[in-house]
Amino acid sequence: MPKGQEKQHTQDGRLRLNRTIKVPLFPTPEQAELFEKTFGCCRYIWNRILADAEEFYAATDKHFLPTPAKYKKEAPFLQEVDSQALCSVHQSLRRAFQNFFQHPDQYGYPSYKRKKAQKNSYTTFCQYLKSGPTLYLVKDGVRLPKIGVVRARLYRKPLHWWVLKSAVVSKTPSGRYFCSLQYEYDEKAPQPAVPTPETTLGLNYSIPHFYVDSNGQTADPPHWLRQSEKKLALMQRRLSRMQPDSKNYQEQRRKIQLLHEHIANQRKDFIHKESRRIANAWNAVCVRESDLREASREIKLGNVMDAGFGRFRLCLQYKLARQGKPYITVGADFPSAKRCHVCGHVNDALTKQDRVWVCPACGTVLRRAENGAINIRAQGLSQLALGGPPPAID
Repeated sequence: MPKGQEKQHTQDGRLRLNRTIKVPLFPTPEQAELFEKTFGCCRYIWNRILADAEEFYAATDKHFLPTPAKYKKEAPFLQEVDSQALCSVHQSLRRAFQNFFQHPDQYGYPSYKRKKAQKNSYTTFCQYLKSGPTLYLVKDGVRLPKIGVVRARLYRKPLHWWVLKSAVVSKTPSGRYFCSLQYEYDEKAPQPAVPTPETTLGLNYSIPHFYVDSNGQTADPPHWLRQSEKKLALMQRRLSRMQPDSKNYQEQRRKIQLLHEHIANQRKDFIHKESRRIANAWNAVCVRESDLREASREIKLGNVMDAGFGRFRLCLQYKLARQGKPYITVGADFPSAKRCHVCGHVNDALTKQDRVWVCPACGTVLRRAENGAINIRAQGLSQLALGGPPPAID
């Protein structure tokens, strides 16, 4: 399940859930300067702790991470920013080492952070002191530790029984600030849905159509990046003719970054709306666990990563889980395209170029993508009936 959507059962059988609300921030110049200092201090602490941990390991052959308090005497500027942000850096680095040691094939070794190459963000936690909470919402803003009340556009407000736990302040490449507020609350466990072949949907990934479902329907979203390629090329050509680091250069660079963010927002909007539509309409969804990164290396025609199918699977997974509906993953080695959904014959001679083929056993004319989606649905239902493996996290 995606981060921020973890479920825990309480003693009375209710579910403890986490939900995040992301709002845009509009800081004053002084507040923006303090944001930048906090980003820099978090980057400084990460690199210093990582360097000292490597030096300690080389000398003693043991792993140890010093705390941020060790560096405040030699670096007094660390006292100007939120201490919780520095503590979160220590926790993130510790978690990164744990992931690397436990799953070295999935997670790489923690690397040093650079100012121009990394995303600017920091995490702060809500502390409930005698004087009150250190992090809370006001009428038209968010109160952050060390920053004060920052004006925000609250598209959605939390319910009164939600408990604010933490906030992540981030800055996009175009210079916009956002705050992701994470809440914790208890909710009655939803009634589990009973999937049947009629109420279960199978999804088969397709490069030209985004997906093809077991009913033969396709998504066919607009190719946003392709539609903006000419405009991007013109803007980048103008940028290449400007003096680097000049005022015009910085303005043109920000225009390019805003266009890229606009394309990303178009993709996210489609993904959330389409995953919501499917989660509301079906009792269960079966998806093949395809490795999209490997597919992007093998397939030269079409941008696999630009479609956002991986994010679509994550959104679909947590939206179904909130309603008590199963999200079933079928193994990547399952021959969904080569198996005839009518008689079950596996055609090993089928190639990737064969979009329509005739089953040599029963003579059925099959469309490759739709046939694969039907087989994915059948395999997912059989896994669910046999108590197969739980849904995997992408």
